[in-house]
Amino acid sequence: MSTRNLSASKPSIAANATLAEPRARRRAGAQAGVHVPLPDLTENVSFDSHEPIGKQIFRALRQAIFVGQMVPGTPLSEKEVSDMFQVSRQPVREAFIKLVEAGVLQVLPQRGTFVKRISPRQVREGRFIREAIETAVVRKAAVSITDEQLQALADNLREQKLAAKSNDTAAFLALDEAFHYAISQAIDCTAAWETIQDIKAQMDRVRYLSLPDVSPLDLLIKQHAKILAGLRAHDPIAAEDAMRSHLREILVSLGPIAARNPAWFETDEPERVPLST
Repeated sequence: MSTRNLSASKPSIAANATLAEPRARRRAGAQAGVHVPLPDLTENVSFDSHEPIGKQIFRALRQAIFVGQMVPGTPLSEKEVSDMFQVSRQPVREAFIKLVEAGVLQVLPQRGTFVKRISPRQVREGRFIREAIETAVVRKAAVSITDEQLQALADNLREQKLAAKSNDTAAFLALDEAFHYAISQAIDCTAAWETIQDIKAQMDRVRYLSLPDVSPLDLLIKQHAKILAGLRAHDPIAAEDAMRSHLREILVSLGPIAARNPAWFETDEPERVPLST
């Protein structure tokens, strides 16, 4: 079984410091009801790619929402987005539908389509489902993972440390994604990771807001190292416990992040049966 190269290049999106000022302007504009031009996302789409253009547009818009280039309340129109990418409205409409299903866009009748606030309940629900899947994956991976795959994870972890040292949260998040993806790839079940992608959108938005102050990068790296240690020891229980502890970190950061960014969050709706334990 082939091993994916986990050496992630820096994403094209800017890091926190670069995004802070335009993000603040977009937030102020959205709150005041003033139209704020969308960020230029065309570099994230390639017409030479074999991937459908609608899927690329979906991913570009989703990433822009995750990192705060489009803040809650930002209006989106099919025309404006199709003009940006120089495509018909059909692939843009398809992207919008997927973003609504992911819970990051909302359609208000007679008003339009807007970037949605983060739902704390959906964050907890997504984490609960993700934990169920990824603990099962890492438990199985601990039995079957190869030396080559372990080395690839170790290389990725080393690059995480470099990203943390330079405080490059964008690069760190890309490496974090690759780390988790590679574990599902180690059991030849990338469908598990694809399933997680569909339910962790709200988690990703909180993760970006939490770095690096509320969830220090060094802490997350230590958690990844424990996962890797369990895999290296071929110890399913240790690997599972490390993964569970890592994925529950967001429950620690969710409250402080919501308190610091109230305009980004919906009013919380606690579940009848708590999913945080």
